[in-house]
Amino acid sequence: MIPVFDGHNDFLLRVWMHGASRSELVEGTAGGGHMDIGRMRDGGFAGGLFAIFVPSPMEIPFAEVQEIMTAPPYDIPLPQEIDHIAALPAAMSMAGHLVAMCREWPDEFALCLSVHDIEAAMASGRIACVMHMEGVEAIDPDLDALYLFHSMGLRSLGPVWSRTNVFGHGVPFRFPGSPDTGPGLTESGKRLVRACNDLKIAIDLSHITEQGMDDVAATSNAPLIASHSNAHAICQSPRNLTDRQLDMIRDSGGIVGLNYATMFLREDGSLNPDTGWDIMLRHLDHLIEKLGEDHVGLGSDFDGANIPECLGDVSGLPDLLEAMASHGYDAPLIEKLAHRNWLSVLRKTWGE
Repeated sequence: MIPVFDGHNDFLLRVWMHGASRSELVEGTAGGGHMDIGRMRDGGFAGGLFAIFVPSPMEIPFAEVQEIMTAPPYDIPLPQEIDHIAALPAAMSMAGHLVAMCREWPDEFALCLSVHDIEAAMASGRIACVMHMEGVEAIDPDLDALYLFHSMGLRSLGPVWSRTNVFGHGVPFRFPGSPDTGPGLTESGKRLVRACNDLKIAIDLSHITEQGMDDVAATSNAPLIASHSNAHAICQSPRNLTDRQLDMIRDSGGIVGLNYATMFLREDGSLNPDTGWDIMLRHLDHLIEKLGEDHVGLGSDFDGANIPECLGDVSGLPDLLEAMASHGYDAPLIEKLAHRNWLSVLRKTWGE
């Protein structure tokens, strides 16, 4: 089984929101969701970026949002900005869940601060966990909390989720639409990028506006990374990347992780689980054509998105790799897409 290192999952959010014991989610006794130890093992899930994401109070009921997204076109109003003081407790709790998982199940999980740590975890059969933050509302404008989270293990962050914060602007949940939806980084956001460069924290461009990506590219000295995004040429969602953006990522030596969310895969932008391997492979073909085979990976969005029924959950990863093989990808290319490209880009980003 080829191991998979994944660019993005929301398992920590699911644990935080569950309201019961952490073990029920980790060991799978609670059921539901996309991930637990048993299914990770079944799927060859070797590790990935585990996101800390602070959700907004729902202005529209979640079920209503899902219903709207099944019938494009749509334009979902974005939640209001969250103050860092309000966001900090939830972010700290999710970081605590990740650290505790690695302590309570030391034979299953390892908190990784380097590619050396990731490779050691994979070699020992443990799931390599990298702490990531999706939207940095929990970080104050003076960046004091950035250093705190870095000391806890934070090695990757996305300056924005789709809502605006003090560091920049994100793209809306709209279809069809362009990622060119407004301003980019603020001056605080540029200071954040420079601080991340100094600390060797990876900067994730998924969710940021096109102008924001340009601002990161002009400010950062690290490879450009979009951990869970797809090709705008195939699915015209603002969350997806134009060919110009893909060229920028390629030229920086960065990476794009294929997002499994159906609304970012399908040509019609629909939240529809009746979605097959063909469209996932079309996105991969396009990403490989534009980026080259050394700069494409996987970025599932497990536990954070509606994914194709053919995949189901993390245990379905071998079926995805088999679909790649049936499509004509050879074993070396599949290994690059599954984990080698992520480790290569993180090694450059982290200065190893």
